[in-house]
Amino acid sequence: MKIRRVLATAVALAVTTPAALLSVSPAYADAKPAAQTQEKQSKPTIEELEEAAAEAQKAYDKAAQAKAAGIIETRKTLDELSNGTHPLAVALAAAKQTAKDAAAAKATADQAVTDAKTALEALPGTATEEEKAAAKTALAEAEATAATAATAQTAADTAATEAGKKVQDARVAAVNAQSVLDKAAEDALAVKTAADAALAKAIKEAEEGEEDGEGEDCEPELDLTSKVTGLPDTLVAGTSTDFSLRVTNGSDRHMDEVLTFVSVHATDKSGLKDTEKFFRLQWSTKSAPKWQNADADDYIEGVGALKPGAHADVKLRLTLDKATPAGNGVAFFAADFFNEDGSCGGAPDLDMYEFDVKAAGSKPGKTEDVKPSTTPRPGNTGTTPQGSASGTPASTGSLAATGSSSATTSIALAGGAAVLLGAAAVFVVRRRKTGADA
Repeated sequence: MKIRRVLATAVALAVTTPAALLSVSPAYADAKPAAQTQEKQSKPTIEELEEAAAEAQKAYDKAAQAKAAGIIETRKTLDELSNGTHPLAVALAAAKQTAKDAAAAKATADQAVTDAKTALEALPGTATEEEKAAAKTALAEAEATAATAATAQTAADTAATEAGKKVQDARVAAVNAQSVLDKAAEDALAVKTAADAALAKAIKEAEEGEEDGEGEDCEPELDLTSKVTGLPDTLVAGTSTDFSLRVTNGSDRHMDEVLTFVSVHATDKSGLKDTEKFFRLQWSTKSAPKWQNADADDYIEGVGALKPGAHADVKLRLTLDKATPAGNGVAFFAADFFNEDGSCGGAPDLDMYEFDVKAAGSKPGKTEDVKPSTTPRPGNTGTTPQGSASGTPASTGSLAATGSSSATTSIALAGGAAVLLGAAAVFVVRRRKTGADA
């Protein structure tokens, strides 16, 4: 038995979720939502996935060009620093010569002091007071000159050391700037690969659905609902959060078996690194009171049959490892039913809840019952946030201080999509596999 909404849900995840994550990321938005919201995923089109793949290709092309230009610039800088033609290298050579001259002047002054002392000590006992006074004056003048020379040498040595540090810092900065460009190109390639794979997967699933008549197996059931309570808008690394999911059969039909779908996805603040490996989801129900780990398919059993108008509660516990990086996340919830007569279905949309992730030791967020959002989402309405032509939030600020190129910003924006485009492809397989085995 198969679930027809697999493709629509996967496309929704791939297209709309990255924008949702990035919209609450402090690095790419002026402000974040004040409270956690629940949103419905509408049904995008294959064309939107094609557009996402095209944008990923553009980002990769820009990153590759920036990397190539950076290689040329980095080599030029390193060569100039080595052969002495770079302004900092020229300044270092001058500082070294000044220090050398100061050292020679101090050596001469020190010798003059030695000679003056020798002359004073060599005066015969018959020397007049005038001769003794003159020798003492010569020694004092030599010592003063030597002291001045010592100060000058110290200053020159310090200047030479600082000039040398500037040259070394310039070498490190050049290498680091190139590393940023290299990493940006690597991340952009990962985004492109994930986008291409998600598009290919969606197209294949669509073709297979048309060939095997999959669309006739199951039907939408809007009255099978799943409502979350107690999930805070902020989760803290190293803590566990208990919340609940109520599944209600609001229809007039009997459902022989109801399964709930719960899936958590998260990234770090950059949106580039998938962090869900630090999350552990557990569940328990009245019929299965012992805490159990959610399986690899993200389906939770234990609800069983639901009569018309009946409901069942699923207790959920989300534990974050202490090493969980700060970032952003989303949790998806849905319910499906399977009957012995072969009928099946479920709500055509997923409920999505956004949350922030804070590092270990941070203050937890408020635990409030979330309410459906009334604000249209970019991607659902076809609107585009100001400052962006692709539907993702506009980037603010500058990365110039780190030595990165302007391409890095667009690559980072696309990075959040990489993780969730890949997650969407996996989600297709999970929903299809579960439905087929039911």
